[in-house]
Amino acid sequence: MDIFQAIRDRRSIRRYQDLPVEPEKIDQILEAARLAPSWKNLQCWRFIVVSDTSVRQRLLKAFHADNPGTKAIAGAPITIVVCADPRESGVENDISYYIADTAIAFEHLCLAAHALGLGTCWMGWFEEAAIKTVLGIPEPFKVVGVTPLGYPDQAPKPRPRKNLDEIVHHNRWEAP
Repeated sequence: MDIFQAIRDRRSIRRYQDLPVEPEKIDQILEAARLAPSWKNLQCWRFIVVSDTSVRQRLLKAFHADNPGTKAIAGAPITIVVCADPRESGVENDISYYIADTAIAFEHLCLAAHALGLGTCWMGWFEEAAIKTVLGIPEPFKVVGVTPLGYPDQAPKPRPRKNLDEIVHHNRWEAP
């Protein structure tokens, strides 16, 4: 699968088959995330791969009951928690770049998973303190996102996207 197909076809997956994910595929996905660019190449991200069922069950308490992704975490064989150390990135124009650095690595992870036939769903609606407690994540690390990982048991249709002429300006900002 080429990169453009992976970008075009990747969807958020919230239902998973009851199949294990091969360790070598997990390694490939993490390698893709590791290769992401970052602020001054400081690579502030860390990844926690949770395969233990009891740990994943304890993680569920960190998600809001009405979060549609909660069932995805419960049903997937793997959960990956993506963290960052803000000290290993910079701040410019009041923007904390650890978030951008980690988001790029997270998206590399999601695209690589899709290319390998696996599904992910970027989740950000959770109680960070609860996740940190369950997984023993130390300060000053921040939990940037969480994704279930597994073989999809659904094929969501594409969601509508804005046209390029709605989001792209040339040479200067132009009113629509």
